[in-house]
Amino acid sequence: MLQSYLTGLVVCGGIIMAIGAQNAYLLGQAFRREHHWWSAILCMSTDALLFIAGMLGLSAALMAVPSALEILRWTGVAFLLWLSFTAFMRSVQGRSSLTAQVETRRSLGGVLLTTLAVTLLNPQVYLDTLLLIPSIGVQQSEPMVFVAGATSASILWFALLAWGGSALGPMLSKPLAWRVIDGAISLMMLIIALHLIFNGLGQR
Repeated sequence: MLQSYLTGLVVCGGIIMAIGAQNAYLLGQAFRREHHWWSAILCMSTDALLFIAGMLGLSAALMAVPSALEILRWTGVAFLLWLSFTAFMRSVQGRSSLTAQVETRRSLGGVLLTTLAVTLLNPQVYLDTLLLIPSIGVQQSEPMVFVAGATSASILWFALLAWGGSALGPMLSKPLAWRVIDGAISLMMLIIALHLIFNGLGQR
C-alpha cells in the first residue's frame, strides 16, 4: 500500500512540476494575491477528479472520439494565445496597469472561471491525468491508493505555488520585476500554444 502511494506521489509530482499554463496562471494570481488560494484549491480538486475519472475508465471513452481532443487542442491554442497577449500587455504597460488592476480586482467567480478554463482547455491535461497517470496506476497493487498519492502531490504542489508566489509578491514590487514576471508568463503561454500548434498532442 505504501509503495503504491509513494509511486503516485513521485510520478504525479514529476509531471505537474513541469511548468505549464496552469502553473504559470496560478503563479501570476499568487503574485497579485488575487483569490490565489481559491484558484489553487480549484486546481487541486480538478486534478483529483480527473485522476479518479482516468482510473474509472473515462480515458477509454475519450480516446474513442479523436475529434474531441482536436477540438480541445484548438480551443486551448486560442485561449493560451489570448492569455499570452493579456500578459504581454501588462508587461508593456508596466506597474501603473497592475496598480489599476489591484484597485479593480476581479471577482472570485471570474478568477475561478478563468482557472477552470486554463485547466480544462489544455489537451495535455487529459493526456497526463486521464492516460499517463492512470496507465501507471493500474499496474499498482493498490490503484486507488496510487490515486491518493497522485492527489497528494497535486495538493502539495499547488499549495506551494500559491504560498510561494504570494510570499514573493511584496519582494517583487518594483516595476521592472512585474514587467519581467508578466513577460515570462506571456512567453510561457505562447510557447505552450505554439507547441500545441506544431506538435499536436505529442509528449511534452
